[in-house]
Amino acid sequence: MNEDRLQFWSLYLARFAEGFGFITLITLLPYYITTLEPTGTTVLGLTVSAGLVVGLYTTGFTFAQTVAVIPLAWAGDRFDKRLVLLAVLGAGVGVYALFPIVDSSASFIAIRALQGVVVTGSGLMTLSLVGQLADVGARANYIGKANAANFAASIVGSLSAGTLYEAVGFGPIFTVIVCIILVAWLGTIRYLEADETRVSGFPFADLALNRRLLTLSSFRFQYAFSVTLVRTWVPIFAGVSAAQGGLAYGGLAVSLTVVAEKFTNMCCQPFTGRLSDGYGRALFVFAGGAAYGLIALCIPFAPAVGTALGSPSELVVAVPAAVAGTAFPAWIPLETVPGRLSPLGGVSPGFVPLVVLSGLLGIADSFREPASMALFADEGTEDGGVASSFGIRELVWRPGSVVAPLLGGWLMYEIGMASVFYVGGAFALTGVGAFLVILVWFHGTGALTEW
Repeated sequence: MNEDRLQFWSLYLARFAEGFGFITLITLLPYYITTLEPTGTTVLGLTVSAGLVVGLYTTGFTFAQTVAVIPLAWAGDRFDKRLVLLAVLGAGVGVYALFPIVDSSASFIAIRALQGVVVTGSGLMTLSLVGQLADVGARANYIGKANAANFAASIVGSLSAGTLYEAVGFGPIFTVIVCIILVAWLGTIRYLEADETRVSGFPFADLALNRRLLTLSSFRFQYAFSVTLVRTWVPIFAGVSAAQGGLAYGGLAVSLTVVAEKFTNMCCQPFTGRLSDGYGRALFVFAGGAAYGLIALCIPFAPAVGTALGSPSELVVAVPAAVAGTAFPAWIPLETVPGRLSPLGGVSPGFVPLVVLSGLLGIADSFREPASMALFADEGTEDGGVASSFGIRELVWRPGSVVAPLLGGWLMYEIGMASVFYVGGAFALTGVGAFLVILVWFHGTGALTEW
């Protein structure tokens, strides 16, 4: 294995660690909502409803990400990206070690804000270094592989989070996360070479006026609202009680709804990234975004679809009568009684359609994500500020990721759970519409396949 491949693998490992910590908290959100029991409160004379407090569980995270983007991206271009990556991974060890002490909504929101800084720093540095090390003609393919590592962590993290939580509670989950980040830190310091590129000045100023980045941002700004709403509320929809508009599934069932999207995205991204390198990255951004919006609109209909198709309301495991009374070891997760419920427990007919729709969301986004990232990497590398280019990409995303959780919490409590997905799907469709119009108007009809 040559040195370049080792460098890529160390970056993939760092992406894995980042994704594992991030998705674990997403998976555990409905259980934090249940455990912490957020209620309305008054701050400086202003009334904050329970729905807005729920929104702050995610907005505290995304607001901190917004504040951290510019200084971290500037430091990456101005100094050694490897050292910046090592610093944020080291900080991540301390941040995830703090989660077991959470005892209120305020402490949860504060520690999630610190997590936002860690996730932003590791994401910016790993993607910048992958884009910098990769050849131009294969950039989306390498970025797709890096994202696949992130999604692999999402699968392992969401499954283990749901299972461990029901078995032992919150604490041991964060011990696992800390260990994984430590391994990534050691891999980075051992195999990743020092970054010798240095960019003086403030690259954000020039890149902010880049016409291609402005065109991409017309889509990305709106798409951020869509993805934040849909990704955050799919597990909430699956896990919260029927009284709150949810399906009240157990931990493993909620994990599977999250894993379905991550698994299909992980499997497809290296392939779709390679295709977008050859057939036009802008085309893949447009197609993936449009498909994501249409699928999001279908999610509230999952229970009705399941009922119409006769999906089972209970998943059972068939056990031969001859072994029904056998005493299996305690670690066997299924009781050996014929027709006994599986670890999923009782689930409504909407479970299977919801998992399928979640998987389709992953396929749709796998077309968009590596192509979009490669376009930002192309512009940043050419202008000498790849970290700043990814920083702009992050900043464009932030308004949606900060406001959308507050909007989603309000919609969930004041209008209904389904409205969250209708609004999320609409944002994706208006985003691709604006992107197509601006792309054709300013760059010509061939830009969709030439970029």
